Amino acid sequence: MATRSGFGRPFVFIAWGLALAMLVWLFQDKLEQQFNPNQNIETQQVGNRLVVELEQNRMGHYVTEGKINGQPVTFLLDTGATVVAVPAGLARRLGLPKGRQGMSQTANGRTITYRTVIDRLQLGGIQLNNVPASITPGMEGDVILLGMSALKQFELTQKGTTLTIRY
Repeated sequence: MATRSGFGRPFVFIAWGLALAMLVWLFQDKLEQQFNPNQNIETQQVGNRLVVELEQNRMGHYVTEGKINGQPVTFLLDTGATVVAVPAGLARRLGLPKGRQGMSQTANGRTITYRTVIDRLQLGGIQLNNVPASITPGMEGDVILLGMSALKQFELTQKGTTLTIRY
């Protein structure tokens, strides 16, 4: 009898480990949905304008999927950012060229940035061309701050937890 329980104990640990891994896998989607409730945004044509609606995430931010030069990215809309700000690691993966060095004032203080231009930026069915941006070495992660160099081209209307973007 002692031999059987000794033999079964590793399988119990394996079963618990697999159950825990499954829970993490299942809840990862839920956590991602809470951070970015706008993973599949739709664009509507209203008259001669394109309209996209975004929902706030749990922290009150507007986060959505988009594309830069045809490659999928995640945007966080930031009306306090002068230009679109791209983390340096992500900029390398996107193939964005580093231009002239400059300084920017961020929430974390002054930082070195590099100018760049995004050939094609897409938010749902809306496409912008030649958008001024900065590559920000001190910025971590893969979330791009969608600043005013892009947002100034839209009409933005917030009502409750919904942001309507018209182009």
